[in-house]
Amino acid sequence: MHYDREIAAARRIAVRSAEMAIRHFERGVTLEDKSDSSPVTDADKECEIYLAAALAEAFPADGQMGEEGLSKPSQSGRTWIVDPIDGTRDFIRGNQQWGLLLGLEENGVPVAGVAHFPILQKTYFAYTGGGAWCNDRRIRVSNVDQPGRAVICFNGLQNNRTWPFRGIVLDFVSQFWCLRSMSGSPDVLMVASGQADVWVEPSAQPWDLCPMKVIVEEAGGKFFNFEGTGSIYAGNALVCNPHFEQLLRDTFVRK
Repeated sequence: MHYDREIAAARRIAVRSAEMAIRHFERGVTLEDKSDSSPVTDADKECEIYLAAALAEAFPADGQMGEEGLSKPSQSGRTWIVDPIDGTRDFIRGNQQWGLLLGLEENGVPVAGVAHFPILQKTYFAYTGGGAWCNDRRIRVSNVDQPGRAVICFNGLQNNRTWPFRGIVLDFVSQFWCLRSMSGSPDVLMVASGQADVWVEPSAQPWDLCPMKVIVEEAGGKFFNFEGTGSIYAGNALVCNPHFEQLLRDTFVRK
């Protein structure tokens, strides 16, 4: 099944929502801390309201799930999973690495996704069987097969005190050519584009991962979690080109 209509609509909706977010930033955002200490702004909330309305108009039978509480039951077996501003800390500080994520899940399986980064002027998208793209240019993971020539992205290092694998992290990353940590979605999209080779994400939610899973896999990469499955609901993720799958499984997948 092709998802051309869904991708076109999601791209259009994402661009308009990002324009709203930028206008909020220019006026000055109001910041709150959520129960998990992550930040949320008035821009996050209003953009999610817009996304809910736009998606309901385009796909009235589809369900919805969002980071800021969006919830609508599905009548079609399909659910849109959205993050109105992915990288709120970057958004607040005026950094470039924030974006808007829209993923489509059908019968429990991610099948399409859009990741729009307005300041970077990049829109990534993919659907099952359709390849992965950035600004209408096909992207693929790298062929790098040795850690000594590979770029690893490791997110959330500031939270390392809670990790059961904390003791192995420094030795693990030391075998790689270099380490990058640009925040979650930019890192994983570097892997999908062949600019990095491995991404380790110890803490993530479905709205962070739904579009990423589709984009990575359509780019020829591997997506799995610390349980060893492909679920986006495990609370974490491991992404790589195929050469590093076994290394990540041996190191991080819980036995």
